[in-house]
Amino acid sequence: MFDPVRITVVGTGYVGLVSGTCLAAHGHTVRVLDVRPEVVASINHGIPTIHEKGLPQLLAEVVAKNRLRAAVASEGALGDAEVILLCVGTPSKDGAIDLSQICAAATMVGRWLRGRDGFATVVVKSTVVPATTDTVVRGVLESESGRRVGPDGFGLGMNPEFLREGEAVSDFMGPDRIVFGHEDEGTRHLLDRVYAPWDCEKIAVNTRTAEMIKYANNCLLALQISAANELANVAASIGGIDFMDVLQGVSADKRWNPLSSEGRRANPGILSYLVPGCGFGGSCFPKDVEAMRTIAASSGIEPRLLQSVLDVNAAQPVAVLRPFLDHLGADPRGRIVLLLGLAFKPGTDDVRESSSLRMARHLVELGVQVLAHDPIAAANAVAAIGDGVIRLVDDWKAAIETADGVIVATPWPDYEGLADAPNLLDDKIFLDARRMFRPGAFPNAHYVAVGYSPKTPLQPKASA
Repeated sequence: MFDPVRITVVGTGYVGLVSGTCLAAHGHTVRVLDVRPEVVASINHGIPTIHEKGLPQLLAEVVAKNRLRAAVASEGALGDAEVILLCVGTPSKDGAIDLSQICAAATMVGRWLRGRDGFATVVVKSTVVPATTDTVVRGVLESESGRRVGPDGFGLGMNPEFLREGEAVSDFMGPDRIVFGHEDEGTRHLLDRVYAPWDCEKIAVNTRTAEMIKYANNCLLALQISAANELANVAASIGGIDFMDVLQGVSADKRWNPLSSEGRRANPGILSYLVPGCGFGGSCFPKDVEAMRTIAASSGIEPRLLQSVLDVNAAQPVAVLRPFLDHLGADPRGRIVLLLGLAFKPGTDDVRESSSLRMARHLVELGVQVLAHDPIAAANAVAAIGDGVIRLVDDWKAAIETADGVIVATPWPDYEGLADAPNLLDDKIFLDARRMFRPGAFPNAHYVAVGYSPKTPLQPKASA
């Protein structure tokens, strides 16, 4: 029988608001806290303050049913929670994560625990490096509360999120696994209750292991992206190779893509991380690889591979531009380029560490006039790159006419329409930076793409 839990979520960013809304949708009583009164008011009207597919409808539903309410963050606003989820930001600072928001939230919760009767558990959901929850967070909570982790004090846990921006609601509602990091059995019991409605693999470990699972997961995915991009660059430099053909051959290996008993391929999502592009961005991969590199170095381990992942990714946006610039001419000053897509990936308005913005900056430094379009991230891009650096356009198809070259940098579905009107790119230089199209789709354009070069293959030198 389902036993609902009273949950308070501290923080209403991507993780906090999505988590709180999805938990409320499954029948829990949820309160979400934020320091900004305008955000609180918006949520209480059922209007999310972040862009995430499916969230507006779900939030409106749980608010209407009085399962979720928002309040301005304070000790009193924590209410009678049984579980408190810490979902505040942990931004990168000089390669390490900044724990100031985590410590502030833990201070508030610790003071609330001091005056509370009964057991409650504090669960970190923000991404923190291993040995943060059981040392830093525990220390603040115990100091502020005067209590200790255990049955007579409070519980402590770490429940990492595996939410992809743009797919966060579906990822939360249909996870492939849930990790129960816990320092006490009371927390393990409460996490069992919280996630009782979910039928998936549940992995119970200590908090350090839970923290490491999150970082290892993201570092390995980032490694795959950088390795594929580097190999694609090598293929293009050799010539006469399309890396998408290489990928087809590689992914036919049953270790990548298992065959069912009926002979059908599984086609797992992991293969999408092998498709070459202009690099990874967003709020997770760059920050998490940097943080793991930093903690490795501080532990006396030289992080050669992690450093290489970052180095390849940092260079990739410019590497992708090289063949495009070769076609644009020896002196690109004054040429006009239309950049399609500014978000770091489709389905989000997030431009943090966006490869598109790195490409835009490089083009502007060379004297190129950059026109740009994005379905939802345009305002955030201007705020990040600065006024006057790029010029936004509303009608991207009309803008193609005035451009010397066009770059698809974020694979929004909107831009798939190019394949239906290939003549739009006649005599244009076209960089398919995310491999949305096949090379022959635009016969009258100067088509270039990451991992693709139609030139005659290099001939090996004869031995002396």
